Amino acid sequence: MENYTFDEFEEILNNGYQVYFTYLKNRFLLFKTADNCYTQKLIAVGQKNPPPSLSMVTKKYLMEIYAFMEDVEYKYDV
Repeated sequence: MENYTFDEFEEILNNGYQVYFTYLKNRFLLFKTADNCYTQKLIAVGQKNPPPSLSMVTKKYLMEIYAFMEDVEYKYDV
């Protein structure tokens, strides 16, 4: 993932892929909902105080956490 840019990541989301990733020991599912709007769903909790189970996030938020995402997986849901 070292040579993988945020623009490529965003293009994958724009093409309808769902992205699974780990961030701060929590596992999430991410998919595009609308222009500059993404849905982030909590899949597995890895800490005492979990984040919300479902939240809407923006491109700006994704750009901020992108460098810290781990174990990124992609799924195309038709």
